[in-house]
This record gives sequence, C-alpha cells and structure tokens, in this order.
Amino acid sequence: MRTPSKSVVIGTVVVLVACFCAAQGWRGRNRFGNGPMIRTEGGEWVDQTKVRTAREIASHSTGTPEWTNAPGFEKDTFTFVRIIRDRDPDGSPTAGSWITDFPDSDLNFSYRLQQVTSIKVDPDGRTIRLTDPDLLNYPWIYMVEPGALLLRDEEVPLLRKYLLNGGVLMADDFWGEWQWEGFAEQIKRVLPGRNFVELPMEHPLFHCVFDIRVPKNKLQTPNIRQGIRSEYDGVTWENHPRRDGGWEACTEMHVRAILDDKGRIMVLATHNCDNGDSWEREGESDFFFHEFSEKRGYPLGINIIFYLMTH
Repeated sequence: MRTPSKSVVIGTVVVLVACFCAAQGWRGRNRFGNGPMIRTEGGEWVDQTKVRTAREIASHSTGTPEWTNAPGFEKDTFTFVRIIRDRDPDGSPTAGSWITDFPDSDLNFSYRLQQVTSIKVDPDGRTIRLTDPDLLNYPWIYMVEPGALLLRDEEVPLLRKYLLNGGVLMADDFWGEWQWEGFAEQIKRVLPGRNFVELPMEHPLFHCVFDIRVPKNKLQTPNIRQGIRSEYDGVTWENHPRRDGGWEACTEMHVRAILDDKGRIMVLATHNCDNGDSWEREGESDFFFHEFSEKRGYPLGINIIFYLMTH
C-alpha cells in the first residue's frame, strides 16, 4: 500500500439496467444474496448470520494492511462497524446491498485513520445487525448503498434508541433522487420529527483534521471505473434510473445530516458520492489513488470520524 503524507491523504428495462451496470462498474453480480448467503465482489460467499469481522473475509482488491494495538488496549479503540441490513426488492435496481466494498474499504480506511490521527483503531472491524445487543457498544455505524434500505419493524425502535443515546449512523454510496427517497423514507420511520439539513462547507467537520477548502463537488468520488475515465472526460458522477423512468445524471454531491436538539449529528449522509470505492480501490490505479483516495475520500472520511468522535 502507498503511504501518502498527512497533508495529501485526504424486456427493455432489464437490458437498459444491464448496460448501465456494465458501463458504470455497478457491482451487482449475486450480491443480493440467496438466503443467508451473499457474495463479495471477489466472489467469496459470506454467511450473513455468522460473519462478525471484516478481517475474516478475503480481500478482493490489492490486499489489506495488518496492524496491532498495544497489549491491554485492544478494546480502547475506534471500530469500523458495518451494518448488515435488508434490501427493498422494489427499490432502485442499481441500489446495492450491505456487502458492497467489503472487506477492503473497512480495513483500508481503518488503517489510514489510525495512521494520520491519534485515534487507535480496531484492526478487524465489525459487522452487526441493528438487533445485535453489541450495537450500543459502538458510537459509529456505517451503511453502504442504502438507496434501497428496508428496515425491519423491530429494527426501527432499536436504531432510534441508538441515535438518541449518542450514536451516529453514516450512509454512503447512493445516487440520485430515487435512492435518496428510498433511504430518507426509512430514516423518517426512525426519526419522524426530524429532517435532513445540508452541511455547508464552512461547517467545522470539513476543517478539523484536513482543512478542506474546495467546492463540495470537488469531494465527489464515483465508482473506480468512472473515476479512471474522469482523467479524460472530467466526469466524476454516475447515472442512475429515476423512479418514474429515464435516467438521472447525479452531478451534485451532498453532505446532509440530521441533528438532535443540541445540534449533535445523529445521521450523516454522503449522497451522490462513493467514498467506499476511494478506500476499497486505493491500490488499483495510480490516478484514482491520487485524485480520489488522497484528495477526497480519505480526507473527508477521516474528518467525519474525528469530528463525530470529538463532538
């Protein structure tokens, strides 16, 4: 793995969807699973009822780093916690499952976080469902591709309790209004009296570790295939289907949050952006690494964690 300096790290419908998936690098092959089994992008079958950590699953990219923490401090760490969750079969056909980018994004990001901050990070990561009693032991949880999120009835009050008692949910890698609506509708079940607000670039979250002084769209990361093409066409966004037909160019990146009564962030959503690929795929392309991992995904992600853990 490269080690950049801290200052730098930072029918017809079926055919159309199939073409889109190939063009955009959409990773849909068997990833929705079959019963308890679901497949990583590397083709490894994972039992959703038994998997507990990212470390136990093989890398499908360029390998993942290994590290240890001082003896006696193994539990005094930040843990990248990925939520195992259901997918609405009636949601956007390009919205993926919980296993996207797993395990590489979790472990690569965890390594970079402890590399450039004073935060000690669990070297294994964690995967849990919202019904797991361990949920309340972790201050931060992560959902990837939640554009077709479907919460079980029993999960709704558990997530509400978690968020109201100091926990934070981060949602990443979902695109277009159909996917945004699918996610927001589910979160409205959890926090019915609260709405998302757009965080301006002046917000201290963007300036706490890395002083990010660029327009928000300059933080946008697409999937790696489009990211590599962007060196030639300048396109850093993806195209996804609309609920009422047609396609949407998802050009505008958003960082939205739901706040509690004291202004604390409870839910943070990076919409029209794929930070996960910038972490997962950092070793696959020199251009992608320098343009998206270093300049965008890592600085934003590290700032998010540092800010949330200190506020």
